Amino acid sequence: MSVSRTAPFRLMLAPNGARLGKAAHPQVPLSPGEIASTARACAALGVGALHLHVRDAEGGHSLDAGRYRAAMEAVARAVPGLRVQVTTEAAGRYDVAAQLALLTELKPGWASVAAREMGRDPALAHRFYRQAAAQGTRLQHILYDRDDLALLLDWRARGWLQGDPLEVLFVLGSYDPPRAARPEEVAPLAALARAHALAWSLCAFGAREHDCLLAALAEGSGHVRIGFENSYRQPDGTPYPDNAASVAAFVARAAAEGFVPETLEGIAP
Repeated sequence: MSVSRTAPFRLMLAPNGARLGKAAHPQVPLSPGEIASTARACAALGVGALHLHVRDAEGGHSLDAGRYRAAMEAVARAVPGLRVQVTTEAAGRYDVAAQLALLTELKPGWASVAAREMGRDPALAHRFYRQAAAQGTRLQHILYDRDDLALLLDWRARGWLQGDPLEVLFVLGSYDPPRAARPEEVAPLAALARAHALAWSLCAFGAREHDCLLAALAEGSGHVRIGFENSYRQPDGTPYPDNAASVAAFVARAAAEGFVPETLEGIAP
């Protein structure tokens, strides 16, 4: 599918994820201040939304509502108007009850949730989705494969899910075991999104991250997610200096193809 290359696209930043630490790259932002500084630098390049993970005192993945509030406040001070999406990712540390507890205590305006993680406890999953609808939390559903999509479509058919169209993020490749994404994988996902009337975005693991994101824009997604959560390496395998360097390189490539990111009011591109 080809699209007109005049409309702007929306660029989300995922600067750290649940697992990457300073030992892998010293510029992975972990503290609220580091996350806020990274968000500010990337917003100036065209990032309009932040996918937020927070860490505990040892640097491990956390679903602590207080830590989320601290990070969200720091980001709001640094980049007023930046859209913030909270992750509910379990990352092998949390059960569905803990994910529901975070949602209920924090009451974020926007959150991501992985269908396969919710599938571990369908009864609590149903409560999670009801709670999100009741408190007005917008959800982005994370999909790693077609089984995840089938699960999500089943829940939609049961009336469990709010949102028309459903907002999904396709994840290409994987962290563990490591598998690099390939741009030729994008077109079949775009076809699935069109077939099931989904509002879709894409992120991609590995050194061809930018190629995959460009393929998604060419397929008409209008939304892509970039950042060290999925890749901190350039195509030749060397690390980017920081998240902003990756964003700048991608935005330049996208502009060469006629795609321009939306920018926040008051933040110079």
